Amino acid sequence: MAASPTNPYSEAGVDTAAGDLAVELMKSSVRATHGPEVLGGVGGFAGLFDASALLGFRRPLLASSTDGVGTKVAIAQAIDKHDTIGQDLVGMVVDDIVVVGAKPLFMTDYIACGKVFPQRIADIVRGIAEACAATGTALVGGETAEHPGLLGPRDYDVAGAATGVVEADAILGAERVQDGDVVLAIASSGLHSNGYSLVRHIITGAGISYADNAADFGTTWGEALLEPTRLYTSPLLRLIDALGPSTGSGTQAVHALSHVTGGGIAANLARVLPQGSWAEVDRSTWSPSPVFRVLSDIAGSTLESAEGTWNLGIGFLAVIAADKKDAAIAALNAEGMPSWQVGTVGFGARPAGDFEQGAKGVDGGAVRLVGAYADGVN
Repeated sequence: MAASPTNPYSEAGVDTAAGDLAVELMKSSVRATHGPEVLGGVGGFAGLFDASALLGFRRPLLASSTDGVGTKVAIAQAIDKHDTIGQDLVGMVVDDIVVVGAKPLFMTDYIACGKVFPQRIADIVRGIAEACAATGTALVGGETAEHPGLLGPRDYDVAGAATGVVEADAILGAERVQDGDVVLAIASSGLHSNGYSLVRHIITGAGISYADNAADFGTTWGEALLEPTRLYTSPLLRLIDALGPSTGSGTQAVHALSHVTGGGIAANLARVLPQGSWAEVDRSTWSPSPVFRVLSDIAGSTLESAEGTWNLGIGFLAVIAADKKDAAIAALNAEGMPSWQVGTVGFGARPAGDFEQGAKGVDGGAVRLVGAYADGVN
C-alpha cells in the first residue's frame, strides 16, 4: 500500500487546520462588533466598512493609530491567561485616536505566534472584540500568522491598527489650549501596557514567580500584573459632547487630551501643549496605585525615578476651559473614571528649574512634576 502523502507545510511546523479552527472559535466574538456598516462578514481578504456615514460630515478627517501590547504578553504566556491582552491592545490603539477627538470606526488585529493553539487565539481575539464593542469600534479583520523557528511554540505577539473620524473644526490639540486652562487627570487601572520590561526585570531580580501569591494584591503576581488597560474612548467622547462650549468663547470646552503611555506623565502632556506654554503637575493631588509602590519598594527605587516609564496612576490627561472644570470632573466620576485637577496651563515666563520640553518629535510645551506624592513619599 502506498504511503499517505505528507503535507510539507505541516512538517515545517505550520498547522493550517489549527488556524481554521481558531477562526471558527472567534467568529461569534468578532461578529458582535459588526453594525450595518460592516460588509462581507468574517474571513475575507479585506474588511469592508461602509463609509457613506461620512457624507454627513462637512469636512471629515480620518484619524489612524497602530500599536501593540509590548512585553506584557510574556506574563500572559507565563501563567497561560490570554483573555485580557486583547483589551490592552484596544486600549493602546483606540485610545490614541480619541486624543484628537475622533470617534473610532474600525480596527484590525495581527497575532504572530510560534504555534497556533486555537482556544488561546480565540481568547485573545475575544478580548479584542469585547473591548472594540465597548469603544464602539468594529473589528473588521485580522491575521494570525504561525512562525515556527522564529517564535517558540508558546510565544506570541499582538498588534493592531484602527481608523476613526473627526470633523475638521472639532479636532482637539495644542492650538486650542489657552492660558489658564485646567489640567485634569483621569485615573489608570494600573500599569496598563507600558514599562513591562522594567516590571519583568524587577520581578526576575527579586526571584518572584508569576504564580507566587502577592499578598499586597490578594491574588497571584501574574494576575495582578495582567490587570487590563482601562478604556477611555467612550467616556471621553461623551464628555466632549456633554460639556459643549466654554462660557463666552463659543468653542468646545475640551481643548486637548493626552494618553499617558510610554514616556510617562510629563512627556505625554508636553506633546499636546503649544510652544511657549508650561504646566506643573502637582504630585500631592494623588497617591500612585499600590502596584507602583510595591514594585518600587522591591526594586529599592523611588516613584520619581519611574516617572518616565510608568503612568503612576494617571491614564489620561484632559486640558479644558477653567469654567468647565467642575462639570468635567463630575461627568467623568459619573462614568466611573475618577478625575481631579493636577495643574494649570501657563504662558510666557515659567518658573525656574528643569522642565520636560516636548516629546517624540513634537516641539510642544514644557511640563514638570512638582511636590511629593500623597500618602507618603517614596
